This record gives sequence, structure tokens and C-alpha cells, in this order.
Amino acid sequence: MKTFNKKRATISAPGAQGRVRYFWGLALTNIRQNFFVNLVTIGTITLALLIVSLFLLVYVNLENAAENWSEKVQVTVYFDKELAPQEQTDLKNRIQDIQGTAKVYWVSRDDALKRFKGRLKGQETLLEGVRAEVLPASFEITLKKNNRNTLAVDTYIGKLKGIPGIGEIQYGEEWVRRFNTFLSFMRIVGGLLGVFLVLAVVFIVSNTIQLTVYARRDELEIMSLVGATRLFIKMPYLLEGLIQGIAGGILAILLLLSVHFLFLHNAGNFLTFNPVTSGLAFLPPEYIAGIITSGALLGFLGSLAALRRFINEITG
Repeated sequence: MKTFNKKRATISAPGAQGRVRYFWGLALTNIRQNFFVNLVTIGTITLALLIVSLFLLVYVNLENAAENWSEKVQVTVYFDKELAPQEQTDLKNRIQDIQGTAKVYWVSRDDALKRFKGRLKGQETLLEGVRAEVLPASFEITLKKNNRNTLAVDTYIGKLKGIPGIGEIQYGEEWVRRFNTFLSFMRIVGGLLGVFLVLAVVFIVSNTIQLTVYARRDELEIMSLVGATRLFIKMPYLLEGLIQGIAGGILAILLLLSVHFLFLHNAGNFLTFNPVTSGLAFLPPEYIAGIITSGALLGFLGSLAALRRFINEITG
């Protein structure tokens, strides 16, 4: 009769170092001997983390787009007359001193006319006879990132109106309010989806890894009968879950990267904009590290949750 010898890890050195080598060796041996079950587990973790990663990729790019749009939050102060150089400098300095001011740019009447003509490029004849004097001069004020929400803009306008010599102020109040409402809604929906996905991932991973544990029920019972402690029984399987989680995280990132590049190279065929030039970005390094770490943590916690009930049953 043909027999199969499954080489198992043994404690080759005394002390903690020998135990660590034994646990890692046993974990790797378990993965090799139960390759299909481990493949299913890693695939499940990969799929779950890929869903989370896709959500994060969309969220990151929406945040980037929102930040770019928020740069359009601009306050404009109009004047009925051209200001003398000294008046311009004095007013500019006082505006710059207001908390939340990023940039202040003076637009003369001539500059305003040039801009107007630039926007009507190809139809300049419509402006024949139009003189610069009919257009107002202005200060264009760009706000800092933290001062672009509705409340901050209203506070800023109040301080701006307190400066003597300031003329008519326009800042697209309705646009600012709608824009900030959209950002708040997007963050709330993103947070709820994120929580739901995390809970779903923990549930899926825990139940999948439980299959691995039950496949080795006899082996765990034997280890308990010969006097192995709970920690000694659990540790190889916890390390196995850790390895599975790290592998799942790395595979999820690689798949996401492939999807990202395929989208960049082919989206121009069915979208009205070029995704390459529009600034669509991949996940930043800290997010990538977070996904891999989350995979490791999910694998570890999934193994722990699956083992806890089972170990309690076989050890009494």
C-alpha cells in the first residue's frame, strides 16, 4: 500500500526562538498541505479588500476633484473707479491680513476688458466700441482651504465689509452653499458605505477561515489531548491567517492597480474627457499600506474568531 508522509514542523531549538520557528514552520506547512482551502480563503480576502480598495480609489479621486472645485470659491470686490497705486497697496495689505486669505490679485479695467475679449474669442466684433471704462476694476481674493465652507466664507465676508473703502462684494453665495452641501453629503455616504464594507469583510473572512479550522478538527483535538496549551494550538493558525491576510491585501492592490491602468488607457473611448490629463490618481502610499495592514489584521482576527469557539469546544 502506498503511504504519504506529511512532514511536519518540529521544535528545533529551545526557548522562544525555537517556538517561533516552529509556529511559522507549521503555519507554512499547513498552507502547503491545504492549498485549495487556503486559496479560497486568500481569494475571499482579496475580493473583499478589492471592493474596499475600489471604494477608496473612487473616494480619493472625488476628494481630489472636490478640492480642485473648492479652489473656485473666490471673493471679488468691485470698484467703480480705478484705484491709485497707493490705495491698491493699502487695501491689498488689509485684505491680506484677514485670516483665511490665500491670494489677492488686482484686476484693472484694462485687464477686465482683455479677459472679456478672451472669453469671446472669435467673436471680438461684438465688443467693437466697448471701452475699458464701462467695466469695473476689482480685487480677486482666493481663500485658504479651511475657509471655503459656507460658515467660514460668511465670516470672512463680514470682516471684509468692515474695511473702509471696500466696494461691492460678490462671491457666489448660492454656489458655495450648494457645493458644501454636496461635499457633506458625499462624506456621509462614503462613511456609511465604508462601515458597511468593513463589517461585511469581517463577516466573510471569519466564516471562510472557519472552514480551514474545521478541516483540521481531528488534528486540533489530538493536540489538545496530548496536553498542548490553547496558545500553542492557536498560534500556527493565527499566523496562517496573518499570512493569508497579507497575501490577500497585496493581491487586492495589484488587481486594483491593473484596473486603474486599464481604465486610464481605455476610458477615453467611452468618456468625454481624457482621464490621463484630468488628474485621476491611484491610492497614496499610506492607503496602500493601510489596506495591506488591514488584510493582515482581518486574517488574524478572522482566525481568532473562528478558533475561539472551536478551541473552547475541544478543550472544554
